[in-house]
Amino acid sequence: MEIRYRNGSKGTVQRRQLPLTAYTFTDYKAQGQTLQPVIIDIARPPSGGLNAFNAYVAISRGKSCSMVRFLRDFDSSIFTNHPNIDLAECNKRLESLNDETKVRYAAGGW
Repeated sequence: MEIRYRNGSKGTVQRRQLPLTAYTFTDYKAQGQTLQPVIIDIARPPSGGLNAFNAYVAISRGKSCSMVRFLRDFDSSIFTNHPNIDLAECNKRLESLNDETKVRYAAGGW
């Protein structure tokens, strides 16, 4: 292709297209698979349906840390905010039951 620069001189541009061998799939489809290398996009989707569990599945698909790359920046609060208040309450209840079980077992109260 021939082009003309702003200063009036001419030049040529060549373009080559290379085949790209890649595929995409959801975190549901990725469960149980190990991939190398893997490029992950964990930016919040338009539906807003991303949580720490989805991100964990995506990130843990790589065979090693050196084989995982992120496509773009993401909101790190998905790893620091609890995903669900009901789940947090359930976790507290289970921790309490675990502590009670340990006390009763140590006292021989079975």
